[in-house]
Amino acid sequence: MSERVSGRRWAIVLLAFTAIMLNYVDRQILALLKPMLQAEYGWTDREYSHMASAFQFCAAVAYLGTGWFIDRVGLRLGFAIGVAVWSLAGMAHAFVSSVMGFIGVRAVLGVAESIGTPAHVKTAGTYFPPEQRSLMLGIGNMASNFGAVVATLTIPALALWLGWQAAFLIAGGLGLIWVVIWLLVVPKNDRREMAAKAGSTESVPWSAMLRDRRQWAVVAAKALSDQCWWFMLFFMPDLFHRMFGLSQGQLGVPIAAIYALAALGALTGGILPTWLMSRGVDMNRARKGSMLVYALLILPVPAVVLTANPWAAVALLGLGLFAHQGFSTNVFGMTADIFPARMIGTAIGIGAFAGSMAGMAMIEGAGFSLDSGYGYTPLLILCGGSYLVGLLLVQLLVPQLTLAEPGTARQAPPLH
Repeated sequence: MSERVSGRRWAIVLLAFTAIMLNYVDRQILALLKPMLQAEYGWTDREYSHMASAFQFCAAVAYLGTGWFIDRVGLRLGFAIGVAVWSLAGMAHAFVSSVMGFIGVRAVLGVAESIGTPAHVKTAGTYFPPEQRSLMLGIGNMASNFGAVVATLTIPALALWLGWQAAFLIAGGLGLIWVVIWLLVVPKNDRREMAAKAGSTESVPWSAMLRDRRQWAVVAAKALSDQCWWFMLFFMPDLFHRMFGLSQGQLGVPIAAIYALAALGALTGGILPTWLMSRGVDMNRARKGSMLVYALLILPVPAVVLTANPWAAVALLGLGLFAHQGFSTNVFGMTADIFPARMIGTAIGIGAFAGSMAGMAMIEGAGFSLDSGYGYTPLLILCGGSYLVGLLLVQLLVPQLTLAEPGTARQAPPLH
């Protein structure tokens, strides 16, 4: 594979980036409109948690099949189907008004959006060699944060201007436009995708995956990091509304600032291990050393409950999501490194299932904590220490990370 990245490959990366960005716009809308919809329909915090949990549970179950689906069907068709279905599910939010109606459309959205994660990692594993994957995964992982930034800066204003239904319809419509462009840009018989699928005509045995310590390392890292991400994604606007009295129109800039810092974390999560490996650090130490840095950076997050200044909270939560995205990028990179290409989608799917289930438990715990008067303190404390525990489990399960396909590895060029 050439060291140069062709124009078509960059176009595919850009489209994958855009898809994940739209994915996070669609899933973030409900959280951003929570104060408005809660006032209109009188939802309790527990009812809102049930809506968020419906998304999480259905996404978690779907992850068990969407990784396999992407491995078997391929990126071109599989990604297009996923984006089309989740865009239609997002638009369907405009036509429901009951709690059960929102739970139903959130469930469909969760199933379809689960394709995004394995497709994102599969794109890096298919189109880039090992020494370039970390950077590509870092760039791709920024997409979720760009989606959250775009959503926070546009969705509240759009809802106040045109109504909340228009916000769902416009975001979903953009996804359908993406599907058309993706099918035009990605060739039907791309040689790299065909090569990645060559070993996937037979299913990867689940029994073998679940006996593999590498898979359990991915499960541990995803569960103990993603639970914090999903909690933040669904409850951070409410935290600022509840703790600092910010109105619907005032939430955009602080939340956008936090996700901008998260985007930087995703980028550094790709750059840091790449830089370390370019200077002779082996993959095992580069990956785990990077994860340790980010696990330490998230420790101050519980101090949010001690501040009365919303911008101090922005700094602390921004640091926390910066650290999360750096850690998460390296979990994706670790998975792409230690599993062969034909197994990457399945391995990520199982890990994402664990992460979504842990996120669902965290979301339900948040609803209980808020309704019971405990506030956000227990949840933020849990977030602060979760990443160090995840890294410890990775180290215990896989003391030495090794490339699954060492013949494809080359010395990474120095970064300039």
